[in-house]
Amino acid sequence: MTSYIEPLAQESTPSIIADKLRRAIAHGELKPGAQLAEAELARQLGVSRGPLREGMQRLTQEGLLVSIRNRGLFVIDMTLGEIRDMYLARAAIERAAASKIVADGNHEAAGKELLTLVRKMSDAEGDPAAVGETDIAFHELLVQLAASPRLSRIHKTLITETRMCIQALEATYSGAEARVAEHQHIAEAITAGDHLLADDLLAAHMEDATTRLTSR
Repeated sequence: MTSYIEPLAQESTPSIIADKLRRAIAHGELKPGAQLAEAELARQLGVSRGPLREGMQRLTQEGLLVSIRNRGLFVIDMTLGEIRDMYLARAAIERAAASKIVADGNHEAAGKELLTLVRKMSDAEGDPAAVGETDIAFHELLVQLAASPRLSRIHKTLITETRMCIQALEATYSGAEARVAEHQHIAEAITAGDHLLADDLLAAHMEDATTRLTSR
């Protein structure tokens, strides 16, 4: 298993530390509800406590860590309500991204890039982990293609929270064939410049994921 908490290979900065911790949370190395042991993390990362505290503060501001008075810092635990709220926010961000892609006139090139990932997802059928990673990559690319730094910045935190839910999602989500079809239809709508269809498909996609996760 890849470890995201390891000595930094370059000059330590709060942003690098925050990224390491964000990845550790996203991939389950720091589990939901876990308390962050400052001294141990500083040792593992090979940094002093000052930059580590700044990095952790960034994740607290993002909402990935929560400070409990007289107890310390903890990784958030994704409750059913928080899952619903996270997907509500993701739907807003990704629908806005699709709208901007079409409005900017870049929809054909963007759609082709998204369809490349759909083919990769199809090729990965039989490997749930690979399908899940490609699923995430599709949505990350969708927002990146909108070329909106603010949408991308907000989306990064939401994707981290999504990754925290992946294990539960794999147990309740549709098979790979259905997932491929959903993403292909979204990509095709964007390729065609059909903003209204892309918007409807993204809304339905997020609603489906929310229902499956919160009905377990």
